[in-house]
Amino acid sequence: MEIDIWSDIACPWCYIGLTRFERVLDDFPHKDQVEVRLHSYQLDPTLPEAYDGTEVDYLSATKGMPRDQVEQMFGQVRAAGASEGLVLDFDSVQVANSRRAHRLLHAARVEDPSGAVARTLKIALLKAHFTDGESISDPEVLVRIAGQAGMDADKAAIAVGDSPEAHRLDQAVANDIQLAGQLGIQGVPFFVLENKYGISGAQPAEVFEQALRQVWDESHPRIQPLAVPGIDGMDTTGPSCGPEGCN
Repeated sequence: MEIDIWSDIACPWCYIGLTRFERVLDDFPHKDQVEVRLHSYQLDPTLPEAYDGTEVDYLSATKGMPRDQVEQMFGQVRAAGASEGLVLDFDSVQVANSRRAHRLLHAARVEDPSGAVARTLKIALLKAHFTDGESISDPEVLVRIAGQAGMDADKAAIAVGDSPEAHRLDQAVANDIQLAGQLGIQGVPFFVLENKYGISGAQPAEVFEQALRQVWDESHPRIQPLAVPGIDGMDTTGPSCGPEGCN
């Protein structure tokens, strides 16, 4: 089963939603047969590499939201994060452009096509941004986090630097965002299962659980025993042969 996920690092609901999804997937009986692909999405690609102000300042200025409304929203998001064991410290968030971090995630997928390193790296970047107060546009920070996630440090440095390879990764980021637009994705996180079903937002665990079961069963149908109406007690299992012999 294939699952494609669009998300941004500068998105608290992405942190919550991805953490919740990974927990549900870890308990899914067929998890080893599920391929997860991460895709880039930028909530604000116009952000500078470093914004001179707090997260409250940024949202108040760019979204026109009163500061007390922003603080109330943060309280709700903090509570949702706590339900997943996450600490969201909005006071320490360094508002920054997430483009370099998205480049890094694409480079991680190239290095490890299974996507395992990229998924580990994505959660680590979200934690760095929302819990640890680190800059997701600082090349030194990004290279360090990439190394801790299992990525080659030299390749990480190339991805977040200023080189032809970095610019190619920029195009990969842009392609993901363009595809999101073609699919009608207007918010993240957004999950697409088997290129057919979409799940929008950080849904409750029960929604992810039901979706995984439903889509798996649909793509892996089982043959059902024939039910013969009006013939009570009829045995629809006749003589046959199997690996252990015939009966």
